[in-house]
Parts: sequence; C-alpha cells; structure tokens
Amino acid sequence: MHERLAGYPVVIEIPVAWGEMDAFQHVNNIVYLRYFESARIAYFEHIGFAPRYAQTAIGPILGSVQCVFKFPLTYPDTVWSAVRIAEVGADRVTMEHLVVSQRHGRVAAEGQGVVVSYDYSVGRKAPLPEELRQRIAALESGGGGSE
Repeated sequence: MHERLAGYPVVIEIPVAWGEMDAFQHVNNIVYLRYFESARIAYFEHIGFAPRYAQTAIGPILGSVQCVFKFPLTYPDTVWSAVRIAEVGADRVTMEHLVVSQRHGRVAAEGQGVVVSYDYSVGRKAPLPEELRQRIAALESGGGGSE
C-alpha cells in the first residue's frame, strides 16, 4: 500500500470503470465523491452506524464535502479510497478522505466531509450517540471499533 494511507483505519479498493471517464479521457470529477462515499459508508458499517439507524431513526447525513484533485485518474486503474475521522463534535464528525492510484502510486485526490448525526423521524440533527463516539475512538486508535 501507499505510505500516505498510514493512519487511515478504513481503506477500500475500488476498480476504475471505463464508464467513469468523461469526454476529456479522465475520470469525471463527480466519481471522486463516489469514491469518498464508498469509504465513508464502509467506515459507518464498521462502527455500526447503519444498524443503529434501523433501531432509532438516527443516522448520518452529509453536511458538506470538499475535494482537491491532485492527479487525473484514467482506466485501467484501481484506487485505494481511505477515510479517517479527524474531529468529533457534539452532533457531527469531520472525515478526511484520500484517493490513491495503485497504477501510478500517487495521490489522486484528498478531501474532507462533515457528517451530521441526523434524526430522520423528526427531520433535524441529533447528538452523536456515546456508543458511536466510543467505537470511533477505538477504531481511530487501532482497536477495531465494531461490536
């Protein structure tokens, strides 16, 4: 793996699809956000955020996302999409994303997303449950994070 991936507790592999390229013959910008999303969902599955939603109607909602493009991806390639939580607030987390080209051994994009704990039954933000805070802390410290 690429040295920049150290410190990211969740790293997934995603093959670049031919259809993700645009008229300029590189992966379209929106696809990078999908790579971020795939890693973000893997992180939430790892800490049990998805099952919690089924029980409480409290789940994640993306508040903002930012992406800095470093290197244009092309087909064929496979990327590592990595994510970590840089900050935990009362009702939100700030996630840091990294996308690395395996073919070129280079960072293709990096970014940040703010994910808010949201009560879908009433349509407003909710405090981040303590159980999830503990799982995040465990995962970020290398201790797992899932049940």
